[in-house]
This record gives sequence, structure tokens and C-alpha cells, in this order.
Amino acid sequence: MRVCVVGSGGREHALAHVLGRHHDVVVTPGNPGIEGSVPTPPEELEADLTVIGPEAPLVAGLADRLRSVGRLVFGPGADGARLEGSKAWMKDVLVDAGVPTAGHGTFDDEVAALAYLDTMGDLFVVKTDGLAAGKGVLVTTDRTEAVDAVRSYLSGDAFGDAGRTLVIEEGLTGPELSILAICDGSTAVALAPAQDFKRFGDGDDGPNTGGMGAYSPVPVATEAVVGSLMAEAVEPTLAALRGRGIDYRGVLYCGLMFTPSGPRVLEYNVRFGDPEAQVVLPRLTSDLGELLAAAAAGRLGPEPTFDDGAAVTVVCASEGYPTSPRTGDRIWGLDAAAQVAGVTVFVAGVGAGSDCALVTAGGRVLTVTGRGPTVDEARHRAYEAVAEISWPGMCHRTDIAAAPTGD
Repeated sequence: MRVCVVGSGGREHALAHVLGRHHDVVVTPGNPGIEGSVPTPPEELEADLTVIGPEAPLVAGLADRLRSVGRLVFGPGADGARLEGSKAWMKDVLVDAGVPTAGHGTFDDEVAALAYLDTMGDLFVVKTDGLAAGKGVLVTTDRTEAVDAVRSYLSGDAFGDAGRTLVIEEGLTGPELSILAICDGSTAVALAPAQDFKRFGDGDDGPNTGGMGAYSPVPVATEAVVGSLMAEAVEPTLAALRGRGIDYRGVLYCGLMFTPSGPRVLEYNVRFGDPEAQVVLPRLTSDLGELLAAAAAGRLGPEPTFDDGAAVTVVCASEGYPTSPRTGDRIWGLDAAAQVAGVTVFVAGVGAGSDCALVTAGGRVLTVTGRGPTVDEARHRAYEAVAEISWPGMCHRTDIAAAPTGD
């Protein structure tokens, strides 16, 4: 089967890497570090299956356009992609579906937003309604910082039109979990769970990012726990979408928190998580292409299978990330890193230098995934490989998977 992967980041590299075990893969537009990258638009590429990686083209209706000309596509249409394109709409769906989530309000008026903020206790959560590349979320105990965020979001200074409507949520505490569910419009099946690390610095310090690392499996996420979360969150959501006339065929990323009052859904994304994809997909022992093609056709088949080992990925980022990343620096040590047993380097924010060497071209430059029989061994291998890589100002967290939830 010929598979077209749409996108250019680490998630798309991981998709291409795992799909390539069984199928012929082309990536568009890809990047200079992803084999099989071409600049040809997906509409002009011949493929048996198209897998759309990022959220922006899904929200813009790429899946609809491809399906309208008879293409088999894994990824929701623009109607279903509103789950990520509008956090306010997502919250409405959760409430309608009876899915437990944080208390919240939606605002486009500063006075009303600030008044609601005063009802939120000591932990404030402010989110852009629209897409903000994973950076439109502020979680803080500083009311002044929350007020500043409300004003900068609503004015458009921080995120343009994406923030002119915002969502304020009650602050929740507890360990988080990511479940990636493959949906065929009627049914869903969970992939191996993962946990990611959103904050920039060690100890969950610093600003929110697109994700600084992840690991899988997660000790607290037993088969019974995942089954319960699918029944209480994912399946009711899929049913609520069907009730709205939405045929959701794609991955539904469910971000949850285990609070003292029970699990709560923090967010839904409409694509594979990044960096969760880099630890979940490599653990597959079944055929990813067959799984995604079956979902795209509306007929999920056998459940996916995973190895008994573990995977840990560490994001290496540019100096200045997430606000103003420095770019154009040559990347050293990729070959040495790839020689570490059990390691795969997935490239994301990279470009080609004048001598064809890879250079930094974005904030999250690459993710280094280590695999091993245990989380500890996978973590050791990932960091051993990270130590081989360098460029001026390179930064990464040192505590990814240092204390897996449930240990």
C-alpha cells in the first residue's frame, strides 16, 4: 500500500517510520531529515491512504477536500476537527456527552472574563479558543499573570484571532494521561497510553509548550483503567459527535487528569499527539497502515498490539523556545546518537544548511526516542543519545520519565 503522510514534524516522522515497516510511504511537505519527503501537495499525490498529521489542515478541511475526490483519508473532516479548532465548542460537546471535565466559562468580553476569574480559587487556567500551536494555555497561581493573559488574549496581542475568544477553567491537580483512540465513525480502539510533559523546565517549571517529552507505558494506566476511560469519555464523545451528524474517522487524542474527584478530560485533539506519537507508535507490533486504513474506511478490525517494552522520548529545542526560538545553527552528532542501541531520532524543526547538513529551523528541533525492556532502560538510552547531539543553545529537560506515574 502507498501511504501519503501530510505534515513536517516529529509526529509525521514517527508516522512515516512506523508505516514504513509494511508500506511505501511518501511525506508532504516533510523536511530535509525525513526520508521520502516531497514538496508536492497531497491533492496531487497518488496514494492508497492519506494520513493527515497536524491539526491546522484538518481544521481547514483538507480531509473533506480529499474525500470529495474519492481518496481514503485518515483524519476528521472540518466539522469533527472543531474539537481542537474551538475549545469552547469542545467544552459544549463534553457537557452534552456527560463527560467529566473542569468547570469553565467562555468569554469575548474582558469585564466578564475578569469577573469569572475571581471565582476560580488559587489556580487559574486561561486558554485561547482557537489554534495556538500548543502554546495558548496558561496555568498559573499568579492572578496578575492570569489577568495579563486575559487582556493580551482578548486584544489579539498574544495569539491574534485565536485568542479573541477564550476559555477560563477551574484549576485541577493530579497526574495526567494521554489516550490516543483510533475512530472509524462508530467505534474506537485505544492505543497504548502515554504521559507527556508540557512545561518547558525540569520539575514542571516554566511556560507551557507543545510538549518536551513523553513515555509509554504509564504504570497507573492499566488495561482496566484505560477501558473505563474509553467508556466514560471517548465513547460518549464519539456518540455525541454522531448525534450532531459528524462521522469522525481519525485519531481522537484525549488528555485526562486523575484528580482527587476522579478522572477529568482536559482537552481533545484531533491528531496524534506530539511527542506522544514518538513513544506510542514505535511500540506497535501490528500493522499501523492496516489499522488506519480500516478506520478511514469505517470498519475497524482487530485491535492493535504492542510490545512489552517501554519507550521514552526527549525533545531537544532551540534557545529561546517557546517564545522566540533561535534558528540556523548546524546540528552535530545525529549519526552518533542513532548508533545508541534502541534509539531513533525523529526530526521536526530542521532545515538544510549550505553544505546540506541539517540546521535548526524551529523551536522543537527533534525528539530522541529510546526503547528498552523498562522505562528506566528506555530513559537511559534516550539520554545517552541526547548527550551525543549539540548545537549552540540546545536545551532539553533532564527529568522526562524520571518518576513514572504509579511507581
